[in-house]
This record gives sequence, C-alpha cells and structure tokens, in this order.
Amino acid sequence: MARKPARADDDPAQLRPETPRRARLEVQFDEPSLLGALFGQFDANLVHIENRLGVYIAARGNRIQIEGPDDAVARARDVLKGMYQRLAQGQELDSGAVESLIAMSNEPTLEGIITGSHDAPPIMIRTRRKTIVPRSGTQIDYMKALGSQDMIFALGPAGTGKTYLAVAQAVSQLITGSVQRLILSRPAVEAGERLGFLPGDMKEKVDPYLRPLYDALYDCMPPEQVERRIASGEIEIAPIAFMRGRTLADAFVILDEAQNTTPAQMKMFLTRFGQNSRMVICGDPRQVDIPGGDAMSGLADAVRRLEGIEGIGVVRFSTADVVRHPIVGRIVEAYEGRDGDIPPRSQG
Repeated sequence: MARKPARADDDPAQLRPETPRRARLEVQFDEPSLLGALFGQFDANLVHIENRLGVYIAARGNRIQIEGPDDAVARARDVLKGMYQRLAQGQELDSGAVESLIAMSNEPTLEGIITGSHDAPPIMIRTRRKTIVPRSGTQIDYMKALGSQDMIFALGPAGTGKTYLAVAQAVSQLITGSVQRLILSRPAVEAGERLGFLPGDMKEKVDPYLRPLYDALYDCMPPEQVERRIASGEIEIAPIAFMRGRTLADAFVILDEAQNTTPAQMKMFLTRFGQNSRMVICGDPRQVDIPGGDAMSGLADAVRRLEGIEGIGVVRFSTADVVRHPIVGRIVEAYEGRDGDIPPRSQG
C-alpha cells in the first residue's frame, strides 16, 4: 500500500521551536572617565543588564562585547548607549535609571529619545537640581504633552511619575520665565482615615495634605529658593477650595489627587483657566476617597466630557509604567490584577 504523503505540519523539524539567532557585537565608548559609573560598582550595571536581557557582556578597556540572542543583544546595546549618554549629559545613573532604560529598550525610538536628532532634541526637563528624562514609554508621551498641550489629564496608579513630572515641567517653565506663577493644589481629603482636629493656622492644617507636592518641589529646586518663591507668591500651594472665584493667568497650575474631587469641584477648578496658562490634572481613578462612598469622581466625569477637545490631552499610565522600586509595580498588579489598568475611553 502506498505511503500517504507527509504534510508539512507532520514534519518533526517543522514542529520544533525555532532556535533564536545568536549575535555578537562590540560597542566602543570615547570617554574613559565615564566608564566606572557606566559599569557600576563591581560591574553591577553590566550584571543587571545580563540578568534582565539574557546576554553575556565582556568589558575590555573602552570596548564592550555583547553576545546572545540577536534581539536581546540589540536591546543591550541601546541600553548601554543610553546609560553612556546620560552620564555624558551630566545626569545621574542609579539602578532605577538602568531599569527604566531596560524597560524602554522595547521602544523602537529609544536611542532617538535619549540622544535626539537633527530634527528633534532629546526629550528632557531641565530644573535647577537635575535634568529629568523619561523612564517609560508612557512618560515619553506625557512629557511631550506637557510641552505642547494647554490642559493635560494624567491618569494612572501610584509611582508612574504623574505629579513629579508635572512639577518638574512647572519648575522649568517658572525658571525660564514662560509662566509667572506656579500653583499646586489638591483636595483636602483623608485617605480612609479620620484625623480629627488639626492644630495650628490654616497653612499648618493643610500642609500635611500637600506634602507630596512639597517633596517634588524640593527635588527640582534648592529648598531656599522654594521657600523664597513661596514667600513672594511665585509658588502657591493651596487646597482646591481656595481656587473658587479666581482666574489663574500666566500660571502653571497642577491639581493632584484629582480623583477625590466632586464633579462640581472639578468644573469650578477647570474654569479658573486663564491666559498664558497650562493646567495639569493628575489622579488615579481607582483610588477614590471621597466621603460618602457613592459620590461620582470629578476626574472620571471630566475625562468623559472633555477627552478629544482641541488643546486637551489625556495620558493613561498603567502598572507597566511604575518607576519606583520594581516591587511597587508588582504590588499594584497584585491589588488591581493585570487587567486592572486604566480603562480605555468610553465610546458611549
């Protein structure tokens, strides 16, 4: 009896998983004085890249050889170039920066983001104390929006850089004189606690709610300058209730923890927008602490109404964009689930 012709999918060779192609390449760096920081103490940075990307890295003088699967080798090369570029620009290179470059190495434009091109400068925010570059793909979109949109809604979980990058952009524009004032606000809502009566004057009562904004300010500007500008009124930090009846012109305005506003509060705040101003509204729609439990969040309501309007940008972060310690991202995922990211825009 004639043997039945074998089909292609019966061929064992066709059923074997394809072996990743191996590659080897060499990267050379011109400035030997930067290599110590590039490699890290006891070559810790190189070891971290090896472990994360599954490659082998050998350093010989100012040359680095990378060997492994071809896609991983290409990513390792881009990460090393990004690390070197940051050092060459005078930026710090800590473990968080290395991890963010590894995370972004899946982005096809990583090298262009870091080094820029003839048509576009690198994406960064310069402040008195540091130069800040994006640490995730969504941060790239966010930093572009901060430089171009009049009003930006930044949605997402803790640790994604929503407020920090907004404060950094605001400080940068205040320093350069493109705005005259920096106004930072948030609702004075307790996160699941009842703190009772707080002693002191009004500033002392509201300061505990606004502490995260102070922390971001001090990271971007020397403390004595922060205090001087607060005293002169160039920087104002106040709860949202203090915004009623005002027109905020020539200002960079940031509303943090916006998910804890009511729709009425949000409408009041957004209509304070004045000439030559920029407004950033930050919040996590999944962390609503409005008293009563059933009240609708002003943040979700505003995004539903305003997304798509010219001059208004909406940037959605997910747990993949968490840039604090990696364990923070895993904690957020454990609480929200991998499908717990910010939902897409409603079509209704």
